[in-house]
Amino acid sequence: MNITVAKSAGFCFGVKRAVNKVYEQADISNGPIYTYGPIIHNEEVVNDLEQKGVQVIDSIDSLAGSRAPKRGTVIIRSHGVSKEVYEKLEQAGFSIEDATCPFVLKIHQIVEEFSKDGYEIVIIGSSEHPEVEGIRGWCDPAHTAVVSNAQEAENYELQADKKVCIVAQTTFNYKKFQELVEIIQKKGYINDIRVLNTICNATEERQNEAASLAKTSDIMIVIGGRSSSNTQKLYEICKEECANTYYIQTAADLCIEHAGRIDNVGITAGASTPKKIIEEVQKYVRTKL
Repeated sequence: MNITVAKSAGFCFGVKRAVNKVYEQADISNGPIYTYGPIIHNEEVVNDLEQKGVQVIDSIDSLAGSRAPKRGTVIIRSHGVSKEVYEKLEQAGFSIEDATCPFVLKIHQIVEEFSKDGYEIVIIGSSEHPEVEGIRGWCDPAHTAVVSNAQEAENYELQADKKVCIVAQTTFNYKKFQELVEIIQKKGYINDIRVLNTICNATEERQNEAASLAKTSDIMIVIGGRSSSNTQKLYEICKEECANTYYIQTAADLCIEHAGRIDNVGITAGASTPKKIIEEVQKYVRTKL
């Protein structure tokens, strides 16, 4: 049996940078350490950091009242946050360590500039994802829309005299991005439309590699947190190419039901999956199948 682990599986640059920053702060800081939201969508990592005393701030509202956290250092995760969150944290007296992915920061700059120039902003991504929530916080909310599927793209309406700037969540499915952009472009009444593919290269490479690997695999295993948007998209892509695709968080979740012969097993993982977990899954497959 051949077991192939995708070269792009696991931490991307932005996630690795953010996680390392939290561990560094936990080692050197004398005061409280917080992350604004879970540093990554991986329970194993979040729980380990909690053991080291790193706490999670869930919202701006939690900064007020008798139960407000003691002042210390807040680390902004790779997803980034809105301009309002930055300001509220500073006003509350926290020190800020910004671990926002550089690719996400670039989108913040893009939408802020185009919004000031009078453009309607369309963000193609998942409306409830923290990265998208952060992006929305850098442009005029009255002239910003989030589109996540074909129906929402069809329903998107714009006045004929308006200009449009389209960006994407960095971890969005590239093929779906193209499809949704095409739907909006076909409306025909938009005179000035700027389409900026802000899906990061690492995401596109990871998705392409996963699809290719799934095509040649009898079983495909996708590892990542249940709340990880990029891992969910990897699963969808792999499932299209390999019917026997499994979505797990750790090796303990793996329960393979496959009647036929297994010659090739493919393994990939989302950007929030530690190398250790990938290796544990690889070892489990090698010894149990």
